[in-house]
Amino acid sequence: MAKVEMYTTGICPYCHAAKQLFQSKGVRYTEIRVDKDPAKRAEMMKRSQRRTVPQIWVGDTHVGGFDEAAALERQGRLDSLLKEQ
Repeated sequence: MAKVEMYTTGICPYCHAAKQLFQSKGVRYTEIRVDKDPAKRAEMMKRSQRRTVPQIWVGDTHVGGFDEAAALERQGRLDSLLKEQ
């Protein structure tokens, strides 16, 4: 199973939805809280070129945010991405 990293904040509803999506699939993920560490927010922005949360990586693949992860799930492509990495 691929390593999943997720940059989040505590109050973001899309972050909660993304965590629920991966939890429902039984996928463990590393949560990086950018609201608790400004350096992590800067790291996220440098890595993703985006300012919004969540930002999700599956292995080396930047999935994007919750909308992109949910779209992959609807298309049946998230499971294969999780296995590929």
